[in-house]
Amino acid sequence: MPNPYYLTTPIYYVNDRAHIGHCYTTTIADVLARYQRLLRGESTPPTGPSEVFLLTGTDEHADKVVTSAAANGHTPQAWCDRNAQAFREAFAFMGVSFTDFIRTTEPRHKDRVPEYVAALIASGDIYKGEYTGWYDEGQEEYVTESAARDAGFKSVISGRPLVQRTEACYFFRLSKYQDALRDLIENNARFIRPNARRQEVLGRLRQGLNDVPVSRPVTDDPATQWGIRIPGDPSHRVYVWIDALFNYLTVVDTPERRRFWPASLHLIGKDILWFHAVIWPALLLALRASGPAYEWVALPRSIFGHGWWVSNGQKMSKSLGNFIDLERLQAYAARYSLDALRWHLLSQGPLGGTDADFSHDKFVEVYNADLANGVGNCVSRVGNMIEKYFAGAMPPFDPAPLAGVIDVPGVCRAAAADALAALAEDDPAGSAAQGARIVRAVDEFIGATAPFKLAKDPANLAQVGSILGVCAEALRVASVLFAPAMPDKMGALWRTWTCAPPPGATLAALLEFGGPHALRVGQRIAKGDNLFQRANPADAPPGAEPATP
Repeated sequence: MPNPYYLTTPIYYVNDRAHIGHCYTTTIADVLARYQRLLRGESTPPTGPSEVFLLTGTDEHADKVVTSAAANGHTPQAWCDRNAQAFREAFAFMGVSFTDFIRTTEPRHKDRVPEYVAALIASGDIYKGEYTGWYDEGQEEYVTESAARDAGFKSVISGRPLVQRTEACYFFRLSKYQDALRDLIENNARFIRPNARRQEVLGRLRQGLNDVPVSRPVTDDPATQWGIRIPGDPSHRVYVWIDALFNYLTVVDTPERRRFWPASLHLIGKDILWFHAVIWPALLLALRASGPAYEWVALPRSIFGHGWWVSNGQKMSKSLGNFIDLERLQAYAARYSLDALRWHLLSQGPLGGTDADFSHDKFVEVYNADLANGVGNCVSRVGNMIEKYFAGAMPPFDPAPLAGVIDVPGVCRAAAADALAALAEDDPAGSAAQGARIVRAVDEFIGATAPFKLAKDPANLAQVGSILGVCAEALRVASVLFAPAMPDKMGALWRTWTCAPPPGATLAALLEFGGPHALRVGQRIAKGDNLFQRANPADAPPGAEPATP
């Protein structure tokens, strides 16, 4: 049995509205969690204790929460409550099966963070001092002198000028852990992925690390009074980014959940890589060294920084008005199905590290190629022929390869092996792509054997049955690979073909062509409705493209 699998998304800034970036990361995490449950023979959502833990949530202690709340006639807590619920609803819409949703204003988080900070103060890894530096007001983070200079003293995110600030604060001795971090990252290629992100971090590490502020002073400004106070010094509050990072630990720091630590994978966008790949591991190293109470705090196994979505070749920004927002995603789901949207995000997204373009034309192209003309058409053809020639009953079939045509069972076996290998690399897109590989093989096999022509002569019926049996069993295998990305459509297929995976069936067993969960001779293979109707590129859903600013 595989080890427990603990997967996290970032916790999202509560002042934002959910858009494609939030929905992408969380949906990819959901697909990966569903695969991991299948590996262990679990269902989604789990019907009992699960060895897979998917965490998401909201980051709520930023200064701008207070100002935005006041501008909208709310208290900071009420504003957070409203917006956190909006994120929950967005992820529910996307079909995300998270285990837990953490909010940094919850007692289980905000009461635990001071314990960690106190341990680091006691060990000397957090100390009081004074900081002068360049501050990105939009991101609420300090920027190093070299990074500020390289960016022309402007925010690399918003482009607005950086502000130079001097303030008393507590520091974390990040510099103390430079050598340990460099050795860790150089000697463990899986710790930061993809490799371009790893090299990026190593390049910055070679410039040297400075100690970093981990607190902000509390003043008469209401915005500065919102947050977790430094233990023993209520005139300072914990810097929002440090507070937020600890969420990954607070959620599982209970007797029942501690077995999930360390995190198997932190899935993040590339813009927050430095915090997760350098500051967070250093905090964990320091906490582990602070005393026996935290000896269990190991480092996460992997941090994956994916790329960004762009819109028609342009970086998405509020000023350009070209964000792919939740309403636009809902329009695509309404027109093409939620599963089609999930498939597009998974198969076309920036998981490999480079940015990905979202456009209506591309969406329809992929939808028609992979879904309408791909799995949808293939399932419909096979189901219709079994209904027509065998009264909807699974015919006997010989899985031995036919001379001169593609070896479909062999393709299924290779696809299963490659899918499991992709999952070992936390690559859900690579695993799902093996389902499409099987569909292409079935299409090629049907084209080469032409069962619809053979069926014209009753003497060929046994051969037709063998061809269609191979095709149906291959599509069953493909459906298992598609299911984490497209659970609704594959669930519909399983009901139509009476082949839903039984409780406790593991992914490896389900992917075995002709194995213990294969289609049985005589079981019902109904024709069913088309899973995906072909789309007309000109028939775009409302708001398919962002407005031109």
